Amino acid sequence: MGSWMLSAGVRRVSSVLRRVSSGVSPGSTRFGSGCQERLCWPPLSGDVDRFGGVTVRDFPPDISEDEFSELLRESLGRWRSDGRVAAWLHVPISLSRLSAAAARLGFSFHHARRHEAVLSLWLGPGEDRLPAFATHQVGVAGAVVDESNGKVLVVQDRNKTTNAWKFPGGLSDLGENIGETAVREVFEETGVRSQFCSLLSVRQQHNHPGAFGMSDMYLICRLRPLSFHIDFCPHECLRCEWLDLTELAQTSDSTPVTSRVARLLLYGLENGFQNIDLTMEQMPAVYSGLFYQLYHRRLPETA
Repeated sequence: MGSWMLSAGVRRVSSVLRRVSSGVSPGSTRFGSGCQERLCWPPLSGDVDRFGGVTVRDFPPDISEDEFSELLRESLGRWRSDGRVAAWLHVPISLSRLSAAAARLGFSFHHARRHEAVLSLWLGPGEDRLPAFATHQVGVAGAVVDESNGKVLVVQDRNKTTNAWKFPGGLSDLGENIGETAVREVFEETGVRSQFCSLLSVRQQHNHPGAFGMSDMYLICRLRPLSFHIDFCPHECLRCEWLDLTELAQTSDSTPVTSRVARLLLYGLENGFQNIDLTMEQMPAVYSGLFYQLYHRRLPETA
């Protein structure tokens, strides 16, 4: 009897040591039966959006793939019972192993950005109605017009097979307004400071090689110069000049869109920019506390 009690005591101590060394998270409990053990994690919690979907961004950092699979299965049952129509998982790259467990339960990649992958699963009735991820990049150029002499600021890109005149510009940053992009890109490429006036044109192009085969939106803005001295970036530009709009509209040394917008600017100089401008108006969005920018022809004062 004494040796049996000693043996049982050793087993109990060993069990405690195993639980301590396993790194059980606070608030979780490990249940054992023989040699099989399962960690009981708190339920997955997420934010419910106005469309009836749930988004999960927080995951136990030390959960195994199998444990997460069971936890996610239980959560899916709860979300379906609650009438959720979609589930979104924002999985950090450090927990990328969880993506495989989610995939076995029907999730697929929706998109990825730098250190995070987003997986989605349609839970509602009928076919999947989740929106596709954004597939457009936005490029913005600035046509800086000196109204006193009819000249416009143009550049020739370095490392291009054809060195054609074009308006300075580049890709818009996340959360950056169109006019801000145009002003920033013009200064970074040419050293000329400017002020946003209006939107002139929008070009849409699909299967764009520079957008990883996706779609591209290219917007050209009219800017007013605040300085005139050129100090262009030699890493991006081969040449930079103030060029006469008439010459730019007629030369073969410019891109087609540049020539067309030059003709548009000439018309504005001769007949008033109000005839070509799409001005910007900031308006309140339906989302509380947010605003958006609306571009349109200016209404008559009497309207």
